[in-house]
Amino acid sequence: MTLVRAEIPCPELNRFLYATVGARWWWYTRLPWNRARWLAYLDRPEVETWIAYVSGSPAGYFELEAQSEGNVEIAYFGLLPAFVGKGMGGELLTAAILRAWDMGAARVWVHTCDLDHPAALSNYQARGLRVFHVERAMEELPDAPLEPWPGADRA
Repeated sequence: MTLVRAEIPCPELNRFLYATVGARWWWYTRLPWNRARWLAYLDRPEVETWIAYVSGSPAGYFELEAQSEGNVEIAYFGLLPAFVGKGMGGELLTAAILRAWDMGAARVWVHTCDLDHPAALSNYQARGLRVFHVERAMEELPDAPLEPWPGADRA
């Protein structure tokens, strides 16, 4: 696995990663964003996108956002479907956490929920993150399961 920072803000790339990685985990809130909104979000010095490649193919990514009071959030993190279950998630998460500390973080944090990969919480905890806050909320999800493109789960 090779990690490369996407140094030029590219809404098309980030939307591809978001939609493809997040489809199984019900990531949908950014899907309605238009290109201008993606660019406005990405074209800030606080945001970094790092892409993991395996044999030249994108395998996963993480997006970091520096925030006030020295916090760095792992805003998005995950693997493309073809790479899930191959033992790369821990290595990618370790890289995300190390990069967040390199950004000068006083605290590194991430949100997770019941819709996330079943091993997500244990993966975070295995790398030194701890549960800080738990809340219970109901969220209205789209009617149909998300897919990076129609019929992707049947391909």
